[in-house]
Amino acid sequence: MNILSVRDLSIRIGAARPVDGISFDIAAGECYALLGESGCGKSMTALGIMRLLPVAAQVTGGTIAFEGGDLLTLPESGMRDLRGGGIGMIFQEPATSLNPVLTVGRQIVEALELHSTLRGGAARARAEELLDQVGIPDPKRRLDEYPFQLSGGLRQRVMIAIALAGAPRLLIADEPTTALDVTIQAQVLDLLDELRRKQGMALLLITHDLGVVARMADRVGVMYAGQLVEEAPREAFFARPAHPYSVRLFAALPDAERRGGRLATIPGSVPPADARHGGCRFVERCSEVMPVCSTAPPPWRVVDTGQAGQGVRCFLPGAAPGVAPAAGADDAVLAVESRPLLEVTDLQVHFPIRRGVLQRAVGAVRAVDGMSLRLMPGRTLALVGESGCGKTTAGKAMLQLLRPTAGSVLLDGVELTTRSAGELRPLRAKMQMVFQDPFASLNPRLRIGDIIAEGMQALGTGGTGGNGGTRARTSADLAIRTGSLLEQVGLRADMASRYPHEFSGGQRQRIAIARALAVNPQLLICDEPTSALDVSVQAQILNLLSDLQRDLKLTYLFITHNIAVVDYLAHEVAVMYLGRVVERGTADEVLRQPRHPYTKALLAAVPRVDGARSEVPKLVGDMPSPAKPPAGCHFHPRCPIADEGCRRSYPAETLFGATHAVRCIKAV
Repeated sequence: MNILSVRDLSIRIGAARPVDGISFDIAAGECYALLGESGCGKSMTALGIMRLLPVAAQVTGGTIAFEGGDLLTLPESGMRDLRGGGIGMIFQEPATSLNPVLTVGRQIVEALELHSTLRGGAARARAEELLDQVGIPDPKRRLDEYPFQLSGGLRQRVMIAIALAGAPRLLIADEPTTALDVTIQAQVLDLLDELRRKQGMALLLITHDLGVVARMADRVGVMYAGQLVEEAPREAFFARPAHPYSVRLFAALPDAERRGGRLATIPGSVPPADARHGGCRFVERCSEVMPVCSTAPPPWRVVDTGQAGQGVRCFLPGAAPGVAPAAGADDAVLAVESRPLLEVTDLQVHFPIRRGVLQRAVGAVRAVDGMSLRLMPGRTLALVGESGCGKTTAGKAMLQLLRPTAGSVLLDGVELTTRSAGELRPLRAKMQMVFQDPFASLNPRLRIGDIIAEGMQALGTGGTGGNGGTRARTSADLAIRTGSLLEQVGLRADMASRYPHEFSGGQRQRIAIARALAVNPQLLICDEPTSALDVSVQAQILNLLSDLQRDLKLTYLFITHNIAVVDYLAHEVAVMYLGRVVERGTADEVLRQPRHPYTKALLAAVPRVDGARSEVPKLVGDMPSPAKPPAGCHFHPRCPIADEGCRRSYPAETLFGATHAVRCIKAV
C-alpha cells in the first residue's frame, strides 16, 4: 500500500517553475531515492510535500496524498498535527534549521513533548538515547550545549535525532549524510534502514551520493529541471541507467583509476527555473541529441531493457550508451621541492572547561593534541577521520584563525604562531580556507559578487596572473575577475548580483570556493569542499582544483570524509583520531594497504556503488570525548584487537617504508 502518492505536482515562484509535473509513489517501509543536480527541484518537492514552501511559492497543480488523505486540502492546523509525527523531515542545512538560542536537549525534548506522552526526566532520557543512537559522543553533556558549540557533522546528527523523535511514518531526508564521515554515515544509514524495516517507516531520500543510493534505495527517481527523467528499481538503475543524464552521473564519479586525469563532466548547468522549454530540457547538455529533441517534449515511456519497472523521459529507442571517462591530462608527477610549504610540529589546541562562579578551569577539551605533518608545494594531503576528531580545528589553527595552545606552524619557512594579527595580514593571501558550512560563512547582506571581490580589495590581489597576481584596481577589473571565477566553479557570471539565500546548498559551496580562489593563494585548506555537491558538479570542482594545482602549483590540505575523492585527488593521506594522526603515508599506502585498525574500519564503512559490503567488522561504540581521552592508545575502547598493552601507553610511530607511518603496536 502506498503511504505517499504524488501526482503531477507543480510549484511556481512567479515565472519560475522549480517543480513542473512530478509524480511518484512510496509504499510503507520503502526507500525511494530522488537524485539530481542542485537546482533540479528536489528540495522544493520535499518542501511542497511538507507544505513549508516560501511565501512567494505556491502549488499550482497536482495532488499529494498521504495515507489516503490529500495534504493540499488540509488546513494549516491539520498539517501541524502531521508534521513531525506523521511526516518528519531532515533538512539539508542544520545551521539554518536548528534554533541557535535553545540547547540541543531542549529542541529534542520539544519534539518529544509534541508527538509523544513523554515529559520531564523521561523526555530528557529519551533525548539522550536519541543522541546516542545517531552516534554523538558524550550525549549527556551535549544535551546542554548549543548548536554553535557543535561541528557541522554533529549538528547534522542532532537534526536526525529531532526528526526521529516523533517516530514518523514517512521520513523525508534531504541530504541526511552530507556532513557525516563514513563511519557515522554507516551508523545513521543502518539506523534509518532498521527503522523502516521494523516500523514500516517510508523514506524519501534526497541525495547526490550514488553509494548511499546503492545501499539504501528500493527505487530510484532521477530529477532534472523540475521533472522526473528516469525511474527504476535500484538493481535496474545501477545495472543499466537509461537516460543520458543518468549515464553521465555515473561517469562523473571519482576513483583511483582516473587519478591524474580528468573526470567526465556534464557541460553547462541546469537551466534556470523560469526558462521555457520547447523540447527536452536536457537538450543543450546531451551528446545523443536528435532533431526531435529540440522541437517536442519527450514522452514518458517504459524502457525495454529486460528490467521491469524502468521508465524514462527520452526519445532514444533504447537505453543510453555508456560514456567513456573524459580524456585525461598526462599523469606527470609534479616536481616536488625539498622544503615543505607547510610544516606542522606537535600542534595542540586545547579549550579550557570552566566551572563555578569564578569560572575556574577544571579541565580541557583536547581538540588537537600533538599533530605533526608536512605538506610539499604542489601536493595534496587529505586529512580524514570522524566528525569531532579535530580535523577542522587543526585546519583553522594552521591558518591562525584559532590560536594554538602549543606547537609550531611554518608556512614557507615563516613561523605563524608567534605573529601578531597585523603581521599575519600580508600572509593571508598565501593561505585561504573553504569552510564546511557555506551558508554560515557567506555574509547574507552582501551580493555574491561583493563577497568574492571583498578579499581581492582587502588584500590587494585579484588579477589573473597566477599566485599573487596583479592588483585589480577598478570596479570593472573586479567584475570581470568575479564573473570569471563564478564560471570556473560552474555558475553563471550574471549571478553576481544575487544574495546567498537565492542559491541552493551546492551552489553556495561553489561560491565559497570561488571566494577562496579569488586572492590566488598558495595554500588552500578545503574543509569538506565537495560534501554539499552532487556528483556532476563535484567532478567540475575536482577538475578545477586539479587544473589549478597543475597550472599554479597550488598546495591543498583536503579535509574530507569522501574516500573516493581522496583516492582521486590526494597524493598523501593522514588519518586522524581524537586529536592525533594515527596513520599517514601516500594515498596508495594508506588506502590499499591500511595497517591501523581504525583506518581499516573507515575504509570498510564507505558505501560502494556496486552495493557490496565489507567483511571488516564495523566500529562499535562512539569516539570518546576529547575532554576525557582514554589512557594508552585512544582507539583501544573500540578496537577489535586491543589488549592490555594497548591500554598502558600511547603507541610510538612505527615506520613501514620511507613514507608510511602508523601509531599501533599491533600493526603488521
